[in-house]
Amino acid sequence: SSTAQYEQLKAGTFCMVISGRSPTDSVFAKVLEAVRAVKAQYNLKICACLGLLSEEQTKLLAQAGVDRVNHNLNSSESYHAQICTTHTFKDRVATLQNVKTAGITTCCGGILGMGESDDDIIDLALSLRQLEVTSVPINFLIPIAGTPFEDKQQLDPRRCLRILCLFRFLLPSQEIRIAGGREVHLRSLQALGLYPANSIFIGDYLTTPGQAAHRDLEMIRDAGFVLESADGSILEQEPLARLVGSHFK
Repeated sequence: SSTAQYEQLKAGTFCMVISGRSPTDSVFAKVLEAVRAVKAQYNLKICACLGLLSEEQTKLLAQAGVDRVNHNLNSSESYHAQICTTHTFKDRVATLQNVKTAGITTCCGGILGMGESDDDIIDLALSLRQLEVTSVPINFLIPIAGTPFEDKQQLDPRRCLRILCLFRFLLPSQEIRIAGGREVHLRSLQALGLYPANSIFIGDYLTTPGQAAHRDLEMIRDAGFVLESADGSILEQEPLARLVGSHFK
């Protein structure tokens, strides 16, 4: 199974993702079952990305063995209504608070390049700091034809680097993770993003393909960095080149 492959290649975390506003009862039951099965067989942490969650649901996730929940704020509170109409910014914050109350660590960041202002970017970073999230994935929007934001073209490599540096300065203790869109928007300056960030996502994203894993590993090595496993040990480059669709720091 892919889970066994990840463990053999020293991946530290296995992520379970669903689409939609929030999980139905039947889907949530399947998630709990899958979490228990992975925990019983593999030495992996579990990160769940499930949408809006109630206090009771987060308690059940904690009991099943979930270690981390990903739930992004996506943008500032003042700009949120421009990118989402199915729920509010406060709904997302409530889910994060439920996750923290259940004793699960939080992975929460945003998507930049959706028409937000500089003040919106700062407000997003400050909201993440106030919520004391653990991990902060930074996504850069890839405009796709036929979507509401297909004409958004406000990012370039230097702006993306400034955004990463801003998040590093405002969130000095959090893990900053470069996620979707880095290949498209950072382009030849991708390696410079390794300095303000702690980690990058390797492999494909939800709707767009990522850079080949061996290219990422070559970039990391050429920039003078090494890869660490969850226990802090140094990972060998060659075995990791075969692992696509996960992320390391």
